[in-house]
Amino acid sequence: MKNRERFIVSSIFAVLMFGWLGFLLHVSSDFAGSGLGAVFGISGAVLMLVPLVYVFMKRIPFFKEHFIKYVSLQTWLTIHIYTGIVGALLALIHTGHKYNSPLGIALTATMLLVVVTGYVLRYLTPFVNLDMKDKLLLLQTARGDLDSAWGVLEKSAAEKKGLPKAPLLTAGLDSLGLSFASDSPAGQVTTLAVGVADLEYSIRTHELLKRWFARALTAHIVLSVAMYALLAAHIAAGIYFGLRWLP
Repeated sequence: MKNRERFIVSSIFAVLMFGWLGFLLHVSSDFAGSGLGAVFGISGAVLMLVPLVYVFMKRIPFFKEHFIKYVSLQTWLTIHIYTGIVGALLALIHTGHKYNSPLGIALTATMLLVVVTGYVLRYLTPFVNLDMKDKLLLLQTARGDLDSAWGVLEKSAAEKKGLPKAPLLTAGLDSLGLSFASDSPAGQVTTLAVGVADLEYSIRTHELLKRWFARALTAHIVLSVAMYALLAAHIAAGIYFGLRWLP
C-alpha cells in the first residue's frame, strides 16, 4: 500500500515539478476564466482545503479525542497527502500557464513550494531516520571490535611497530578501497579505526540532514499559511472582478 502511494504521489509530483514550465510551450489567456477552468480552479481550491482536517486532528485536542477513534491519524495523513497534491495539480491546470497576475504567480509558487517541502518530509525523512538507526548500531559494534583489537595490540610491543607511519595516507587509501593493511593486530586496528571514523562522519552528516529536515517542517507550515492567505485573496479577487457586473 505504501509503495503504491509513493508511486502515485511521486508521479503527480513529477508532473507538477515540470508542468509549471508549460508556459514555455503553451499559454491560454482565457482558460482560467472559462467554465471548465473555473471547475478546475474550484475543485483544486476545495481539495487544498481538505488537508486542514489533518492539521486539526493532529493539533487540536478536541478533534483528536472525538474523531480519531473513528478514522485513524494515519488515514487522515494519507487523505492530507492525496488531496493536497491532486488539488495542486488541478490548480496548476486552472492557470492555463498564464502567469500575468502577481497574486497568481505568488500563489502558484507558494503552492509548489508547499508540495516540495511536504514531499521531502513524507518520503525522504523516513529513509534518513532508518539509516541513522542502522549506522548507530554499526558504530557501536565497530567501536567494540576496535577496543578488542586495540587490547590485543597493547599486549605486544612488537605489533605496535606495525602501525602505519602515515595514518592519514593510510586512511585515505582505505576509504578508496586501496588498503594495504595486513591481517596482523596492527592491520586490524588500522582498518577498524578507519571504519569507525567513516561511520562517525556519516552520522554527523545525517544529523545535519535531520536539522535541515526540521527546518523543512517549519518552512512547510509557514508556506502553507502563506498559501492559504494567498488563496483567500485570489478567491476574493475572483469574486469581486467576476461578479462586479451584478447590481
